[in-house]
Amino acid sequence: MKSGTFHLSRRAMLSAMAAVAAVVSFGLGAPAMAADPIKVSAIYTVPVEQQWVSRIHKALNAAQERGDITYEFSENVANTDYERVMREYAENGSALILGEVFGVERAARKVAADYPETAFLMGSSFGPEGDNFSVFDNYIHEPSYLVGMAAGKATKSNKIGMVGGFAIPEVNRLMNAFMEGAKSVNPDVEFTVTFINSWYDPPKAKEAAFAMIDKGADVMYAERFGVSDAAKERGVLAVGNVIDTAADYPGTILGSALWHMEPTVDHAIAAVKAGEFKAEDYGKFSYMAPGGGTVVLDGALLPDGTVAEVEAKQAEILDGSFTVNVNDEEPKSSM
Repeated sequence: MKSGTFHLSRRAMLSAMAAVAAVVSFGLGAPAMAADPIKVSAIYTVPVEQQWVSRIHKALNAAQERGDITYEFSENVANTDYERVMREYAENGSALILGEVFGVERAARKVAADYPETAFLMGSSFGPEGDNFSVFDNYIHEPSYLVGMAAGKATKSNKIGMVGGFAIPEVNRLMNAFMEGAKSVNPDVEFTVTFINSWYDPPKAKEAAFAMIDKGADVMYAERFGVSDAAKERGVLAVGNVIDTAADYPGTILGSALWHMEPTVDHAIAAVKAGEFKAEDYGKFSYMAPGGGTVVLDGALLPDGTVAEVEAKQAEILDGSFTVNVNDEEPKSSM
């Protein structure tokens, strides 16, 4: 591996994304809003520090800091309490309610039907419903493919370990894209895939990662917290997902596929303020073109030429000449 060959700052975005996403992703070019803030509430089944939820929380905090909304939230809400909390927020005058309803789809949709004047935007595996129940998801399969390319170049053992939460479409599509990206540059790479059946169990994820490293994996795909800890302790590389944790694991994270919730949140807020909110699928706002997904790489941890190769593929994604497959099937181990 070459150190410093690409003269990239550790945390720099790939240069080709800057013109497309920098303004949108970080809220600098948020749509103009009406003067009065609207009341927004969010319901999370996990701590706000958890990767996926943290991106929603970050975007809503940014909107509040701009003065577009007032924001309140509940975290660690059990599935059995989810419907009650949704109703409380709706009764308290929330104009927009966000959350993740993967385990409570039926109850959440029932609440939305009972409050037709309230806008609901929920992470979901299914489609929009009625007039006021919109859905979103983290479609960051494009940056996942790109960081997969980097991982395929970086592995020396040609063995990559992958630890995920649950084998649901939202996770599967990212893993499959990552695997396709790695295979595109290294046909000899093999994968070990496991799911810990939890959204937040770092010790369990860490133990699963240790088992893969012990079997020769020298790159770990960290879809869950705990995997990068194992990689750091064993001196192998890791790939980040959704958020950038490289500062916490120096010399370990070769790159990350990042999700930016700002385009999704800002579109919903603007629609509510304009009185134009409707049931729709917000998945498109997680793609790279609107700034919903980006990739960061650490050139010092990658073989010479890798960053340039990834940048070239990224340009093809952005100009439409290359399309990353959306494959929601459960990924399988190949070794």
